[in-house]
Amino acid sequence: MERARQEEEKGIPLRRRMQIRLMAELESRKAVDDEELWELIDHTILEFGQEEYIPLKEKMDLRVRLFDGFRRLGILQELVDDRKVTEIMVNGQDRIFIEREGRMFLWDKSFDSQEQLEDMIQQIVSRVNRMVNVSNPIVDARLEDGSRVHVVLPPVSLDGPAVTIRKFPEPITMEKLVCSSSITAEGASFLQSLVRAGYNIFISGGTNSGKTTFLNALSAFIPQEERVITIEDSAELQIQQVPNLVRLEARNANSEGEGQVTIRDLIRAALRMNPDRIIVGEVRSGEAFDLLTAFNTGHSGMGTGHANSPEDMLSRLESMVLMAADLPLTAIRSQICAAIDVLIHLGRLRDRSRRVLAISEVLGMSQGEIQLNPLFVFQEEENLNGGGIEKDIVERERREGKGEGKMPETRNRKAGAGKESGERVEGRLVQVGKLQKTEKLKAAGCKL
Repeated sequence: MERARQEEEKGIPLRRRMQIRLMAELESRKAVDDEELWELIDHTILEFGQEEYIPLKEKMDLRVRLFDGFRRLGILQELVDDRKVTEIMVNGQDRIFIEREGRMFLWDKSFDSQEQLEDMIQQIVSRVNRMVNVSNPIVDARLEDGSRVHVVLPPVSLDGPAVTIRKFPEPITMEKLVCSSSITAEGASFLQSLVRAGYNIFISGGTNSGKTTFLNALSAFIPQEERVITIEDSAELQIQQVPNLVRLEARNANSEGEGQVTIRDLIRAALRMNPDRIIVGEVRSGEAFDLLTAFNTGHSGMGTGHANSPEDMLSRLESMVLMAADLPLTAIRSQICAAIDVLIHLGRLRDRSRRVLAISEVLGMSQGEIQLNPLFVFQEEENLNGGGIEKDIVERERREGKGEGKMPETRNRKAGAGKESGERVEGRLVQVGKLQKTEKLKAAGCKL
C-alpha cells in the first residue's frame, strides 16, 4: 500500500505532495488550531525527509509556505506582506504580475497547479461569506487587512482563474498625501473646511487613480461627534476617528438567487438610521439616484465614481440616474446641482504618480447645462513658469507636419502626454477661483 502511494506521488512537486498528505490528515480531524497545524507540518516534513533528502533551507521554506497555503494566501502571502507591492494580478496559475512603486513586473513564482489557485480563491471568498463558482463566476471580496479582491473564474476567464488584489496596507492620511505632492497644503486646508462644514463632495478619477485612498484621507476631517454610515461593495474604508460609525457592505445572491443586498438597499436603510453623514465607496449604477435623493433631503455625504474629468463625471451621474428612474434630463441635472457641492478629480500622471488634478464647485443650471466653477487646477512647472509643454508639442507637430498648430483642449487632461515616462512630473495644485456657495461655511462657523 505504501509503495503504491509513493508510485502514485511520483512526478508531483514536493510541496504539493506534502499538501495532499496534510489535507488527508486534516480531514480526519474536526478542528485544528495554528499550533497543531505547525506540529502537523513539522511531522510531515520529517516523514518526507526520511524518504528523500531535503536541504535545511528548503525545509524552512516548505514549512512557511505550507502554513501560508492552509491559513493564509499561499505563495501570494509574500506579496501581500510586501508593503512596496500595491497590486497583485494573477492571470492563471503560471502568470503573476505585480505593481511595485508604480511599475509593473512579471513575478518569477507561480502556483503549482490550477487546483491550488482555486483553493486559495475559495479560501478568500469564504472568509467574507461570498461564493464563486461556474454559475456565479465573478465576485468581489476583501482580505483581512482591507485589500480589495476581484475574482473571475472560467469559462468567463479563458486562460484560467483571474485574481486582482488591490492592497491598502495602511491608512493614508492627508499629511502623507501633501508630503507626496498629491495635493498642496493649501488645497488640503480648503477641503478640510468644506468637510467640516458638511459640503457634499464627490470624487472622480480613472481606474487606480487613488479615489478610495483619497476618500479615506478626506474622511479624517469629519467631526468626531457625527454619526457616520459607510456603504461599500467590499469594505475598504478605514475611518478611525469617528466613534459613532456604522459600516455596511453589500451582499451577493446565494446559489438559489436569493438574499442579495444591493448598494441601493443599503442607502435606503441608512436613511432610517439617523445619519449625519453618508459615505458611499463607489457609485456605479442606479444607486446614484438614491444617493442624490439622500443629499437632497438634508443629509451630508461623500462618494466616488469613475470618470476622466469633472465634466465627464456629471455626464456619468446623469446616465446612472437614468438607470434607476425615467426622469427628464433637465430634472436630473437640477437634482445633481442641488445635491453635489464640490467635485474633486484625481488622475495618474505619466510618471505613475497620483495627483489631485482639479477641484470644482457645482454652481447650478444655465441654459440647461450644469455650470462648474474651477477652484483649483493642477499645473505643471513649465506652465507655471510661462512656457508650457503644450506650446512645445504644438510647435514640434507644426514643424513635422503632423498637426495644424492648434492647441488640443484635451492635452492638459492627459496630464502632459508627450514627455518620456521615466521623468518626474513637477507641478502643483494652483487656486484659480473662489468658492461662491458659502452658506454652509457660515452656518458651521468655518472659514477658508
